[in-house]
Amino acid sequence: MKPNKVNTRTHLLFVSITVILTCLYATGSVSPLIAQTGYTHGQSIAPVFEGWEPLADGSFDMVFGFYNRNCVEELHIPIGPENFIEPNGPDQGQPTRFYPRRGKFVFRINVPKNFGDKEIVWTLTSQNGSTEQAYATLNPEYVLDQRITMMNEGGFGQRAGEGESSAPTLTVTGSATREVRVGQPITLTGIATDDGIPKPRTGQEDSDAAGLMVGWSLYRGDDEHVTLEPEQFNPDLRNRSTRNIACQIVPATPKWAKERLADDGSFAVTATFDEPGTYVLRAMAHDGGLKTTKEITVTVTS
Repeated sequence: MKPNKVNTRTHLLFVSITVILTCLYATGSVSPLIAQTGYTHGQSIAPVFEGWEPLADGSFDMVFGFYNRNCVEELHIPIGPENFIEPNGPDQGQPTRFYPRRGKFVFRINVPKNFGDKEIVWTLTSQNGSTEQAYATLNPEYVLDQRITMMNEGGFGQRAGEGESSAPTLTVTGSATREVRVGQPITLTGIATDDGIPKPRTGQEDSDAAGLMVGWSLYRGDDEHVTLEPEQFNPDLRNRSTRNIACQIVPATPKWAKERLADDGSFAVTATFDEPGTYVLRAMAHDGGLKTTKEITVTVTS
């Protein structure tokens, strides 16, 4: 089966579709019922090229995300023939766990300033056998800036002062690689700060649309073998992971999600593993418009 070529300009395509549908609804040109079906399980994942970011040293970051078509099911696709990046792969820092619906601006691949017209290809084969690819190039139409990122992350960036926002700062104490035995708890601690921008808009004061939120999640590995205490919430899921007309299930952000940050900016998790292997845990600080992530690799032995 020939892979589907998915070269999605997400920050243009999704916004454009939303604007078009809004206009059509306003004029009565379409029925409010759109023929979409939401599936809880069994659907494929599309890798997504979000765009590229120019860096001060002249190099570029190619930015990737994904679209899990399932409304509920999380998939684990290990690095290998079903999850690989070319060239210089198969491992270029991509996730192996895919939470439901849209994961935006998930990871970056740095390329040199002389990258030219070459391309990076991310290939994913889902459990249902569907293979899809995202193609990353330095096409000028694909350039990203902070406002585009904020608009897609949380709808911010266009009002007064929002463009001045900086991404949260985030550090993780200790080594980026750890080793533990099966059943041996390990505590991981992150420290985050933010500039308080964007601020909640009128009517958002009690929502999670803006404001610093932190959490730990499994970035690589099988979550059936990992226990996190206390319970964690991935800030990337703040009231948008299943926000789609096809999905009727939209889990609310838990009230405790914004309470994980201590007065000193720290947030910790204790992880316990019941199977040997290599796992990657990701710490995230997300202010509603921009996010910062750090990964810790844990090798679990018997």
